[in-house]
Amino acid sequence: MEILKRLFRNGFVIPGAVERHFRPDSLKRIEQAIELSETKHFGEIRFVVESHLPFWDIVRKKTSMRRALEVFSLYRIWDTEQNNGVLIYFLLADHDFEVLGDRGIHHYIGQQGWETICLEMERMIKAGDFEGGVIYGIEQVTEVLAAHFPANGANENELSNKPIIL
Repeated sequence: MEILKRLFRNGFVIPGAVERHFRPDSLKRIEQAIELSETKHFGEIRFVVESHLPFWDIVRKKTSMRRALEVFSLYRIWDTEQNNGVLIYFLLADHDFEVLGDRGIHHYIGQQGWETICLEMERMIKAGDFEGGVIYGIEQVTEVLAAHFPANGANENELSNKPIIL
């Protein structure tokens, strides 16, 4: 039964759904939040939103976590000097967030810490606050990164701050 629900949610995503929830001004504010965040620590944050998964991924029972891992690799979020890149991934059709951190930061927070952040982000999304949910996630990730990788000098921007829409 769950697979049928996912097929329906992912199969009937209205074209432009991502753009309806994340308008250009909203994406710009998210980019600015990431930019501000990265002045406080040596970590790198990427936000990726995907409208839906293809039919065959649903049939094969690909989870949003599995897809987030693929995106983490695809966009080389693991490719930072201190292994402290963080992906905030949002699958719009499922209203599901995943936050993944490279081994340098994951060591400090663990999967339960990321999941706690995701739960609040998902609560905000369900209330209709898409941008606020993402900004909240960025702020929480900022606190974790600042605690373990505080900025103390020149901070090269290793990954783009611009949100990605898939």
